[in-house]
Amino acid sequence: MSEKATLKIDGKSFEFDVITGSENEKCIDIQKLRSETGYITMDPGLGNTGSCYSSITYVDGAKGILKYRGYPIEELAEKTVFTETAYLILYGELPTETQLQEFSYRIREQAPIHTNLEHHFSGFPQNAPPMAILSAMLNLVSCFHPEVLEVPTTGAEFDRTAALLMSKVRTIAAFAYRMASGKPINHPNPNLTYCGNFLHMMFSDPYHQYEVSPVIDKALNLFLILHADHEQNCSTSTVRVVGSSRANLFSSVAAGVCALWGPLHGGANAAVINMLGAIKASGRPLTYYLSRAKDKDDPFRLMGFGHRIYKNFDPRSLILKKQVHDVLQALNLEDGLLEIAMELEEATLQDDYFISRNLYPNVDFYSGILLRALGIPLNMYTVMFAIGRMPGWIANWQELHDHKLRISRPRQIFTGETERPFIPLSAR
Repeated sequence: MSEKATLKIDGKSFEFDVITGSENEKCIDIQKLRSETGYITMDPGLGNTGSCYSSITYVDGAKGILKYRGYPIEELAEKTVFTETAYLILYGELPTETQLQEFSYRIREQAPIHTNLEHHFSGFPQNAPPMAILSAMLNLVSCFHPEVLEVPTTGAEFDRTAALLMSKVRTIAAFAYRMASGKPINHPNPNLTYCGNFLHMMFSDPYHQYEVSPVIDKALNLFLILHADHEQNCSTSTVRVVGSSRANLFSSVAAGVCALWGPLHGGANAAVINMLGAIKASGRPLTYYLSRAKDKDDPFRLMGFGHRIYKNFDPRSLILKKQVHDVLQALNLEDGLLEIAMELEEATLQDDYFISRNLYPNVDFYSGILLRALGIPLNMYTVMFAIGRMPGWIANWQELHDHKLRISRPRQIFTGETERPFIPLSAR
């Protein structure tokens, strides 16, 4: 007999099924709550609401666990490259050598963008936010590939479209950076790796071919792997909500870019660097800022500490922390902000206030430091997040359609005015 949950309202009992996930997660199925009781639930922020079934990513915040398709993030970070992990997220299985070669070829093949699209970059102001350009250009790309507007969720056309998005998101990002910097565009080089090609498009100059060191290539691969998916976060949920209207894949992921743009989501890594810059400029000791962070009446907050889901260490932060130290050592970098970051990390990990509240450095704290060490400009940090999250967005859009979910339509509790008499304009 299946487990049931009983709800009592005005002396009446209503039973609802309890669903158990593959990791023994429990949820009460209230899909018939309103039709059977006339009531709805209230859950601002949707932190206690399951919006879908998904087999892509599993997060256990209490235990600090993150898995893609059943594989622990620690193992994927150590043993795969980004395209390999992306294939896993998109197709549910790790690729064979042949499958990975074919997938990588499709990505290389789709890297260039239409010549007419290149001209659109000059139409943006030089100081245009790269995330705005990325969102706009992703929608615009679909105009040059009308066949993708009705893309199926399986088969050769889906394969091509997934590769197209994963590839062109890098090209758009790099072109946006070059345009803002007043530098000539670098076209993609099919002989380079996924990360190497992006860095070439970003940093090569007419008389100097950017050479990717193995340390930087590994670090960027790791960054993208750790950001590839993270369950039903704000941007992924946005992709699903938009996609539930049967909007095409391009407009859905463009909406995901807009959601990711916010400082409470993808913009947090840039906020970390801004915070470190403010600390350095002030000349005040770290103890001053630690005291302010502990004062509930002080609006100052330490950016990059704690997490909405994780009540333990964010497993991605532990992986990224080691990579940050390896990169700084390998590149022999000396940077005042990075030194402050390391001191701040050490101070919080020894402070009972932060430890007792599980306010550990999170993935945004270390990713901001890593991107700075790799030479990525501050206004491109959230764009880097979007490049990494693309396979997760695509896979969630695909899963939404495969499950034939209804259009998203949350309810509300109305708190406005009740019926009011209309007053003619002359009498107001």
